[in-house]
Amino acid sequence: MSDEWQRQLSEFINTIEKLKQYVNLTAEEEDALRSIKTTWGTTPYFASLMDRDDPACPIRRQVIPSRQEQQNRYGMHDYLVWKENRATDEQRPDSIARQYRDRVAFTVTQTCGIYCRHCFRKELVVDGDLKLDFNVDEGLDWIAKHPEIRDVLITGGDPFLLSDDQIEYLIRKLRALPHIEMIRFGTRLPIVLPQRITPGLKKVLGGYHRVPIWINTQCNHPKEITETTARAVYELLSCGVNVGNQAVLLKGINDDVETFRELHQKLLKVRIRPYYVFYCEPAPGIDHFRTPVEKGAELIRDALRGHTTGLAQPMHVIATNVGKIPLMPDYYIKGKNEKEYTLANHLGEITTIPNIPE
Repeated sequence: MSDEWQRQLSEFINTIEKLKQYVNLTAEEEDALRSIKTTWGTTPYFASLMDRDDPACPIRRQVIPSRQEQQNRYGMHDYLVWKENRATDEQRPDSIARQYRDRVAFTVTQTCGIYCRHCFRKELVVDGDLKLDFNVDEGLDWIAKHPEIRDVLITGGDPFLLSDDQIEYLIRKLRALPHIEMIRFGTRLPIVLPQRITPGLKKVLGGYHRVPIWINTQCNHPKEITETTARAVYELLSCGVNVGNQAVLLKGINDDVETFRELHQKLLKVRIRPYYVFYCEPAPGIDHFRTPVEKGAELIRDALRGHTTGLAQPMHVIATNVGKIPLMPDYYIKGKNEKEYTLANHLGEITTIPNIPE
C-alpha cells in the first residue's frame, strides 16, 4: 500500500491513449482533448470510477476537458489575483494568500491528483496563465514574522503529493512558531488517491500536539465515495486527524435533491463531516458548471433540512477577496411581533416561540 500511491502517479491518466482504457470517448470529448491546450488528468484509481459510455458521468465531467471551457461570459479576468488579494500593498511571497487578519492560505505546490475542470485556481494550476513562485521557506519566514497569524491552511495544488519528509518539514517548522495554533491541509487525495494515506504519512500527521492538524477534502458526488476512501479516512481518524468536506456545487453534477442528499449522507457513512458547499466561483472558463446563487441554500433546505441528521448539513458559502460569505437565507422564521416568533419546519408546519426582549 505504501508504494501504491506512487505507482498511481507514475501511471497518471493524462493522454488520450491512456484515457481510452477507461472510457469510450465521444467525438466531442476527443476533439476537446486534442484542441484545448490545458493541463488535465487524474489517477488510474479515480479514472476507474468513470462510466465508460456516459459522457454525462459526474466523475467524467470533472476529469475530461470540454470546449465549454473556452466560453467565458461571467468569469473574472485575473480572478486569482483578485480573490487571493495578490495586488494589495502588503508585501507577501507568492505562496501566501490572505483574506483574514489571523489566518492565511499557504500554497506549497501546483501539482494535483486531479486537474478539476471547475478549479477556482484554474489560471494557475490548469491553464498555466498565471506564473507564481511557491518557495516554501520564503512562506515560512513570512509567517514567522507575522505573529497575528494563528491558523495556516496548507494548500496547492495538492500538498499531500509532497513526500512524507516534506510534509513533516512544513508541520515541524510551523509548530515551532509560538503564535501558530492550528494547521489545516486542503487535499483531494482521500477522494482521488486514497492510497496516499500510508503508515508513513500517518506517522507524520498523527499524535497529540498543542497545534492540531485538520484536513478538508473535496468530494462532489456520491460515486466518488468508495470502500478505499472509507478506509483511508478511518486511518486518518485513527491517528487523531479530523476530516471535513468542502463540496463545490456543480450544475448537472450535484445540483439535484436526490444526488445532494445521497452525497451528504454517504459522506457521514464514511466518517467525513460536511463542512462547506461552495458556490462555483467566478473563475474564467467554468460558466457551464455554475448554478444560480440561491441554489445551494435551496438544496440544503429541500434535500437535507428535516430529511437527515444535522451532522450532514454544510454551510453554503462563496469564497471572495474579503473572505467566505454565507449564502444562507432564513427560510424558517416566518414572522414575529412583540409577543412571539412564528416558525416553520421542513414540512411547512407552524409553531411559535416567545419573543424575548434585550
